[in-house]
Amino acid sequence: MPVLPQCRPGRAFAHTPGASGSGHPHRSDGRSPQTPRGARFTGRHGGPGTTPPVPGPPYVRLRTLAVPVLAALVFGVLTWQVAAHGPLRVLDERVGRAAAASGTVPVSVAEFLADLGNTVVAVPVLAAAALWTGLRSPGARRWLPPLAAALAMAAVPALIVPLKAWIARPGPPAMGGDPGFFPSGHAATAAVAYGGAALLLLRRRRWPWAAGCVLLNAGVALGLVLRGYHWPLDVAGAWCLSAAVLWGLSCRIPGRPGPSP
Repeated sequence: MPVLPQCRPGRAFAHTPGASGSGHPHRSDGRSPQTPRGARFTGRHGGPGTTPPVPGPPYVRLRTLAVPVLAALVFGVLTWQVAAHGPLRVLDERVGRAAAASGTVPVSVAEFLADLGNTVVAVPVLAAAALWTGLRSPGARRWLPPLAAALAMAAVPALIVPLKAWIARPGPPAMGGDPGFFPSGHAATAAVAYGGAALLLLRRRRWPWAAGCVLLNAGVALGLVLRGYHWPLDVAGAWCLSAAVLWGLSCRIPGRPGPSP
């Protein structure tokens, strides 16, 4: 006589909803699921907080704003002292005259260092770095970093020329005392050109090359002051503007310091 199938509690019966000892209708034991749906905290689509995590829209961390904010504050103080004939300007001109008359560096060396800030020297260096980066980088957007570097270089005269005309600071005695020397265009050109080339080319071991870029710009500043082409504060003001421009450039180059996703 055939035996009718008996309903025995077992693994198959545990799959039915409401089975005893089952924590989930699709599990055969009482263990909780490894990634319970109730533990997921989802945000808006594509934003931070979605499980699994996906990149959200880029944002700027507060610490990344330290460079442009500090540069703007220092530049504001320098501009105020220069325009108002403050004590810092008096000290600056005293130091500039003493440095130009010191003769501590041979004239030929000081002239060579100052010439490194000329556009005919610095701009071709940046152009060569931009061309090399565009040709060697993969991807359809490989020319975006070189384009950003070109725009950064174009921002130098756009910022320097109006400021020179507005402040109208007389130059050192070697330049005849003509107005329009703050901030220094040569110092800004050297800082943005050589700094931009470093940002474009250096992907690894950036610190030694960055230190070399700083020393190169320090040499340009030394040559400008020793030859009597600019006051020291002219160079300092140009560096403040260049720091803000280079910060903006670093934000547009992947893998560089700046806003990160």
